[in-house]
Amino acid sequence: MSVSPRQAGERFEAAIYRKITWRLMPFLFVCYLLAYINRVSVSFAKLQMQTDLRMSETIFGAGMGIFFIGYFFFEVPANMILRKLGARRWLGPIMIAWGVVSACTMFVKGTTSFYAVRLLLGVVESGFFPGVILYLTFWYTRKHRAKMVAVFMTGIPVSSVVASPISGWILKNMTGVGHLAGWQWLFLSGGVPSVIAGLVTLLYLPDSPLESSWLSQEEKDMVARRLEEEEDVKKQAGGGQHRVADVFRSPRVWLMCVIYFGIVMGSYGLTFWLPQVIKETLTTDPQKIGWILVLPFGAATAAMVLAGRSSDITGERRWHVAGSLLLGAAAFAVSAIPGIPGAAGLLALTFAAMGIVTANALFWALPTEVLSGAAAAAGIAWINSVGNLGGYVSPQVIGLIRDKTHSMFAAMLVLSGAALVSGLVTLHVARKTRRPSSA
Repeated sequence: MSVSPRQAGERFEAAIYRKITWRLMPFLFVCYLLAYINRVSVSFAKLQMQTDLRMSETIFGAGMGIFFIGYFFFEVPANMILRKLGARRWLGPIMIAWGVVSACTMFVKGTTSFYAVRLLLGVVESGFFPGVILYLTFWYTRKHRAKMVAVFMTGIPVSSVVASPISGWILKNMTGVGHLAGWQWLFLSGGVPSVIAGLVTLLYLPDSPLESSWLSQEEKDMVARRLEEEEDVKKQAGGGQHRVADVFRSPRVWLMCVIYFGIVMGSYGLTFWLPQVIKETLTTDPQKIGWILVLPFGAATAAMVLAGRSSDITGERRWHVAGSLLLGAAAFAVSAIPGIPGAAGLLALTFAAMGIVTANALFWALPTEVLSGAAAAAGIAWINSVGNLGGYVSPQVIGLIRDKTHSMFAAMLVLSGAALVSGLVTLHVARKTRRPSSA
């Protein structure tokens, strides 16, 4: 059976993107996995660290949240630097720095040192996530981007699937080894792999398709042509902002900040407090807590991948993101029902994790459809900076609520409300997004 020139071209293009994906995405996934393992570690470390250092829930929540203050101030300049230096020379040192700082958390002695290390960790890590989202726009058109972001962001739930049983084992079995507490071993074991991955990044990661040694010239030209065609379509449709100034005066960008704020509220409500919820409702054994956490985050991983694939196949973004948020809002509300059995509460929070984690991944298809050029670098970082203030607010509010009420009832309602608002704003914002035709 003969193959038409068009079919041959489509197969050639598909083969190029498969090659790019297999070269880049497993490595970027592992890097993000390591970043999130550090965040999972602090939620497990809390089970021992809080008692050892005599911290209240409010103090510990503030320490977990202060991480995002560094994010807020440094993400936009970090992404602009990436555009100048390139991904390899910027992301590699970032990973080395956060590995060192994360490991140094093992030396904290009290509130002040805990706050200082968490703030510094936010500063050094701030350029990584928005940098990778921007980096993907150097390789992929919108046709592929949501799926690639979803693959990359599976590092969030998978980090919990992988790290939770290991963290539980370390807390239970490493306490006292080398005169260190179990929580100190957690931070040390989480930081060292990030340093190694940062060194590998300096050698492995190409800055752009033009600098990749494993693409032929014909393949490089094809990728560049598709990206240029997409930019032309955006300009013709009038649907994109291209200059840095466009970012800060765009109502749509500010509403996307609101959406992401609510997503982050829910995400870190789960990441930082779910081990504590399980400890209070199901078991106090840290190793069993680790294995139980595989359920909600394993389900969230599957939901994220399937939803990302569905969104890319259909080209539909609005209801994929909003529907996931509304699911999360409903599930948080169910988990807050007074007297709900521990197993039923865990099931509800499993659905909450599926909704919030999926929305977290698919959300990034929205800003990358309307931002390009310098505006993409600044806009992605700005949305992530403002949105991640939810990571500052969420643990502080939950810690304060727990100190006042000694329960998670009101805290879960706060997380439900945040997800509900984000879902409703998504329906409004995405309705106004004019979808350009795919290249």
